Amino acid sequence: MRPQSMLFTIYGEYVRHYGSEIWVGSLTALMGEFGLTEQAVRAAISRMLRQGWLESRKVGNRSYYSMSSRGKRRLDEAAARIYKQESDTWDGKWCIASYNIPEKERGIRDQLRKELAWLGFGMLTTSTWISPNDLTDKVRDIVESRGISGYVEIFKADHIAWSKSKQLVQKCWNIDEINAAYAEFIEVYRPSYEKLLAMIQQEDAMPDGYCFVEKSKLVHWYRKFLFIDPDFPEELLPDVWLGKEADQLFQNYYDLLHTGASRFFEQVYEPSPDALPLRNIEHA
Repeated sequence: MRPQSMLFTIYGEYVRHYGSEIWVGSLTALMGEFGLTEQAVRAAISRMLRQGWLESRKVGNRSYYSMSSRGKRRLDEAAARIYKQESDTWDGKWCIASYNIPEKERGIRDQLRKELAWLGFGMLTTSTWISPNDLTDKVRDIVESRGISGYVEIFKADHIAWSKSKQLVQKCWNIDEINAAYAEFIEVYRPSYEKLLAMIQQEDAMPDGYCFVEKSKLVHWYRKFLFIDPDFPEELLPDVWLGKEADQLFQNYYDLLHTGASRFFEQVYEPSPDALPLRNIEHA
């Protein structure tokens, strides 16, 4: 478990509901529940500061860390996809991002590819990426923030020939790999969910600390699907698709753990003296 990756999970699942700011002592205590040392946590915080994900401020002799505007946007996008609602009927349009970034700007080019993959684009050719979802505004924000609009074009277009839409999906995304990842998630978490559900039905209480750790691990694992599953419209899903089963399992298990996990977080969390009053964590 990488400390920086878990920090994203803690901020996304808990801290962002409390003004996105937390005292470093609370943060190291929470991360310690996963066996991470204070040194490892502080090193991860330093990296996130350098990368522009976090901002810091001093109140007295205490350090508080909050998500930057860039970090908040990333967490909001992740939450919208993790806790997604049923999508509308697909309009048959493809969002296309095409770029021609010179070799001297290779670092920016590589970063753009990572951003497109994060958004759920599939690579049609080396410099042409497609998505069945309308992501034009998000691509525009990325391109303009990096000052590379002269190298990038965005289209929303029909696919005329020659592959069928489902065949196009097979070309640009590794469907078997995504299905295998969902199968592994189901295999690991269904027994845990059924065991906890049986205990609750027998009125056996789960410790809040256990709920916090298990819920955080659950979200941490499920967040990985953001990097491989672009959230295909119903019309483009293959005949065998385990994403829906995995989604339902995630939501059910999440709901069982949520209340106890929230209580534990609130016990450890210490706001800054000038923070707004604490409010309950809401389901995203």
